[in-house]
This record gives sequence, structure tokens and C-alpha cells, in this order.
Amino acid sequence: MSRDLLLKERWEHLVEKLSVQFADGDSLELDAIIYLVGVQELGQYHRTFKKDEKLNLMHIAICRLLEPYGYYEFEFFDEEGWPHYTIKEELPALKSGEQSVLMKEAIVSYFLEKEYIN
Repeated sequence: MSRDLLLKERWEHLVEKLSVQFADGDSLELDAIIYLVGVQELGQYHRTFKKDEKLNLMHIAICRLLEPYGYYEFEFFDEEGWPHYTIKEELPALKSGEQSVLMKEAIVSYFLEKEYIN
């Protein structure tokens, strides 16, 4: 099976599984899944987040998702338990579609690593 086809298949399976678990079956968008990764990485599941905290959660998720690609490196947890990352390498200029594929690939890898999907 081609790499692109396998990614597409895994992505669809992941979206379906997360959508059932977190959105009553309504299909989750990419941004919503990135947000969920941020909440997972912070580990503070049962609280309400302010608007700026939601943006920070998405930033945490992007850093964590792109860490295996060498773009970010985990630095430390602050006193409130928020992870902090440093930029190791600037992201290349990617077209919108290329960004989407990179993020989907990173998200699928993340959930494979967490054994949420196989």
C-alpha cells in the first residue's frame, strides 16, 4: 500500500474514532484534533480553558507533534505544569496543502505512538 494511501486510511480511521469519542459522531476538523493533542499533553483534562489558553494548547500540540521531525525540542514544564519547547529549526515555507499533510502525518504518528490507533 502506498504511503499516501496508508496515511489517508489511518487519518480517516483516527478522525472517526476521535469524533465518536469527543464530538458525538460529528466529524472533527484538523484544528480540533490539534487542540485535543494539546489537552492530552498538558494533562489537565477536567477544566475549562480560556481563549488564550486554548491557543497555547494548540501551540503545545504543534510543538509536540513536530518534535520528532526536528523542528522543536522539549525544554521544561513550568510551575503550572505547562510544557515549553524551543525552536530547533525553522519550519520550511509550505503551501497550505503541504502543511495539512505534514500535520496529519504527525498526528497519525502521535496516535500510533500512544497506541490509540494501529
